[in-house]
Amino acid sequence: MAALRYAGLDDTDSEDELPLGWEQRTTKDGWVYYANHTEEKTQWEHPKTGKRKRIAGDLPYGWEQETDENGQVYFVDHINKRTTYLDPRLAFTVDDNPTKPTNRQRYDGSTTAMEILQGRDFTGRVVVVTGANSGIGFETAKSFALHGAHVILACRNMSRANEAVSRILGEWHKAKVEAMTLDLALLRSVQHFAQAFKAKNVSLHVLVCNAAAFALPWSLTKDGLETTFQVNHLGHFYLVQLLQDVLCRSAPARVVVVSSESHRFTDINDSAGKLDFSRLSPSKNDYWAMLAYNRSKLCNILFSNELHRRLSPRGVTSNAVHPGNMLYSSLHRNWWVYTLLFTLARPFTKSMKPSLEDTINMPTFTEKATLDCG
Repeated sequence: MAALRYAGLDDTDSEDELPLGWEQRTTKDGWVYYANHTEEKTQWEHPKTGKRKRIAGDLPYGWEQETDENGQVYFVDHINKRTTYLDPRLAFTVDDNPTKPTNRQRYDGSTTAMEILQGRDFTGRVVVVTGANSGIGFETAKSFALHGAHVILACRNMSRANEAVSRILGEWHKAKVEAMTLDLALLRSVQHFAQAFKAKNVSLHVLVCNAAAFALPWSLTKDGLETTFQVNHLGHFYLVQLLQDVLCRSAPARVVVVSSESHRFTDINDSAGKLDFSRLSPSKNDYWAMLAYNRSKLCNILFSNELHRRLSPRGVTSNAVHPGNMLYSSLHRNWWVYTLLFTLARPFTKSMKPSLEDTINMPTFTEKATLDCG
C-alpha cells in the first residue's frame, strides 16, 4: 500500500470510491446512505463528494428485496439462488438534486407525508395513530407503514379501520399494519386499548394523537363529559398516561398531538384568570360547537407543552402540530353549514397528504457483512 501511495495510485479514478471503513447501503425506498464502521455512524452524504444518491430503476428480473430480523435490507437472487446485502442496482445510482430550499423552511403547503419521510427507514419502529381510518390519520399511518414501521390504526369503527388496513396492504403487501379498537368517547375503551397494546409486549416509538370530533351537537359521553372535550382532549390525555411507561422504555420516542390554529380563538380561564372547569365540559345552554372545538385544541397545546417538559428528560419528546388552515377532510361532516363552508374553501386548502415533521433520525448503525451470505 505504501508503494501505491508513493506512486499516487492509492485511490481509483472514480470520485465515488469510498474511503477505508465505509460501506454503501440502501433504504427500503431506494435511498443510498453510508455507514462508517470506524465511528459506527451513518450519513446520507457520500463521505468524499458530499452528494446524496438514490437508486435508479427497478430490481433486475428474479431479484426481491427483504428485511432481516434486525431491520437490515437484503436482496435475494432467485435465479442464481444467492443472498446479498448489496443492492444490485448500486451501480446505477443517480444524484439527488433537491429543488426545495435548504434553509429552515424546507417544506410548504404542497409537501406530502411521503416526501417528508423519503429516504427514511422505520423498520423496527412501532407507531400508533388514533383515528387512522381516514383523512390525516390514514395518510400518516400509510406513510409510516410504507417506510417499514409497524403501524397500529387505533379506531372506533373497526369495519372502516380494517378497510384502511386493506388499502395500505394493497399498496405494499409486506406492510406491517393492523387495526385495534379505540373509542375515545369511552374511557373504559381507552383503558382496554392500553391493556391490549401492552399485552403485545412491543415498544412504542411514535404515538400520533390525531382523532378528533368537530361541529357535534351537544351530548354527554357515558362518562358524563361533553363529547368534543373528551374525544379531542381527555381521551388522548388518558391514553398517553396509560402508555407513558411504554414510551419511556422505548426512548427515544415521540408523542405528536394534532391541534389547530383555532386554539387562539378561545379561553378556558374565568374573569379572575383561573381555570374555569365549566368551560371545558359545558352544559347544553352554554354550548357552542365551534367554541368547544377551539377549547379542546387549546387543551391539546397546553397538554403537549407540559408533557414535553416532564418527559423530555427521559427521552420522550412531545410536539403539537397544526396540519394547515382549513385542511379539507371529513371532519366537518356533522353539520351541513360547515360542509358547505369547507366545500367552498376546498380550492384554497392543503392536500389531504399531510406534511409530517421529522420524527426519527437516520438509520442507526448496525454492523453487517456486505459479502454474499447465501
